[in-house]
Amino acid sequence: MTDAFPFSAIVGQDEMKQALVLTAIDPSIGGVLIFGDRGTGKSTAVRALAALLPPITAVEGCPFNSPGPDSKCPHCGDNTDLRLVEKPTPVIDLPLGATEDRVVGALDIERALTRGEKAFDPGLLAQAHRGYLYIDEANLLEDHLVDLLLDVAASGENVVERDGLSVRHDARFVLVGSGNPEEGELRPQLLDRFGLSVEVHSPTDIKERVEVVRRRDTFDTDRVSFLETWRPEDARIRDGILEARTRLPSIETPDAVLEDCARLCVALGSDGLRGELTLLRAARALAAYEGVDAPSREMVARIAPSALRHRLRRDPLDEAGSTARVERSIEEVLCA
Repeated sequence: MTDAFPFSAIVGQDEMKQALVLTAIDPSIGGVLIFGDRGTGKSTAVRALAALLPPITAVEGCPFNSPGPDSKCPHCGDNTDLRLVEKPTPVIDLPLGATEDRVVGALDIERALTRGEKAFDPGLLAQAHRGYLYIDEANLLEDHLVDLLLDVAASGENVVERDGLSVRHDARFVLVGSGNPEEGELRPQLLDRFGLSVEVHSPTDIKERVEVVRRRDTFDTDRVSFLETWRPEDARIRDGILEARTRLPSIETPDAVLEDCARLCVALGSDGLRGELTLLRAARALAAYEGVDAPSREMVARIAPSALRHRLRRDPLDEAGSTARVERSIEEVLCA
């Protein structure tokens, strides 16, 4: 039994939960950036989603979470005499003070000194393979590390060339960053590399705040009973994600939806084509999750704020926030 707070028991924050579910269905969407107040359930939601997903099957003792014999895995290679075990979907925290060596891996100094062997000491990217890499206060992380993480997340491979080592291993993970916008912003070119961006706020409705406190208090004081109560709903979400993963390759892409994505991005002045691609992938994942054959215009409109709000150029003549600008364009382009 996992000790993580149930994903389905999180009160409100629907956009954040939707974004996390969509990236669990299709990691190629490109991760999630969550900006908002402290104590709004950002890290809780990430750990809760990972906990409800089925365990991964990996080679016992493999620090790279290899699913089986793989010539690209520095640990397993082509060895077929391997024991497979089930382990929880990994959620790895990246601390703000982490060095590049700690992130990508480096020479194993202990083995080099004690045995005279040149070996690779895997980093956080290896541990996060097939799971989640979570960066709290991503806006305070050094820019070169953010660049590195986004490149690896996009390619699905970590390449280390240093200290006489040449190592290459799979590193496919969903990158989730969170932060408080009052403490600094990410550079626009880095913001654009995240697939989805959501904004979370402390609830202002009294009943909602009371329910948040009630559920958290019950979880802390009677955990077993609380988990049992929410287990069926978590199982329903998990089954929906697994079914959506199976259904995703067969989801159709209507030309009308492609045109809607393009028209919306042009209206917002979005640079490049990442906006259209992310919007399309997220809409397809949403269609798969909701059990329909193709995304609709309404689905594009629902996911557009998450996919586009962080890709907008600053407009000194428009005082409206990014979310309001996206919603206004949706109204003009998709609802006209």
